Amino acid sequence: MLNPQQTEKAIAGLRAAYAAFNRGDIDAAVQLFDPNVEWIEPTEFPGGGAYHGVEGAKRYLTQSRAGAAQVISEPERFIPSGDRIVVFVYARVLPKSSSTWQEIRLADVYTFRDGRVTQMHAFANRQDALRWAGAEESSQ
Repeated sequence: MLNPQQTEKAIAGLRAAYAAFNRGDIDAAVQLFDPNVEWIEPTEFPGGGAYHGVEGAKRYLTQSRAGAAQVISEPERFIPSGDRIVVFVYARVLPKSSSTWQEIRLADVYTFRDGRVTQMHAFANRQDALRWAGAEESSQ
């Protein structure tokens, strides 16, 4: 379970990771990750599935930007729950082949151990993420 200081530090690290991803700095985006991190994306997402280790996470993040002229993932809310932090994300993607932005609201759930992310599990449905993380009651 994360204490308040650990939670504050973890949230600051996640904010920095999203900012790094948005500017295309994949190496900085994964600095908070344990070397054996497990990265899970919904199968309905492009490239969805499970990725293992920092290199797997970098591979997913790199390919998720490959077909886009611009990608912006904005964390809207951080919801601590035990050793996890649920992040409500507003993502916008401008495909290279289009002038129309695609928008999605989703949730990423990060599991922490010893100050490092050991798992990231993305959800297309925010309520599913809250349930999975055991944060349902604290979100009200």
